Amino acid sequence: MGCQWCESDKIKHEQNTVYWELPDGSKAIQINAVPCITCLTCGIEYQEEAIVDTIEEQLLLINTEQIQQSITYEELLAIPRLLKKNYFKF
Repeated sequence: MGCQWCESDKIKHEQNTVYWELPDGSKAIQINAVPCITCLTCGIEYQEEAIVDTIEEQLLLINTEQIQQSITYEELLAIPRLLKKNYFKF
């Protein structure tokens, strides 16, 4: 698998910091140590779609009032869900 933007094979799997708006639009949070891909050719850093889906689903299924302004990816995923899964995702 190569870079989704420039298709270079020179990529590294790393972690970075992202900023995410909560599903209810009440605030944006900082999520640290999120798995990402860094392209050594074009310099872009991005999350694979599976990571984006995981973050969005978790934020949809937890009590977001528990989240501080900054949280790590692992801490976010460790927050207990109010529902087992997203029943609206078909």
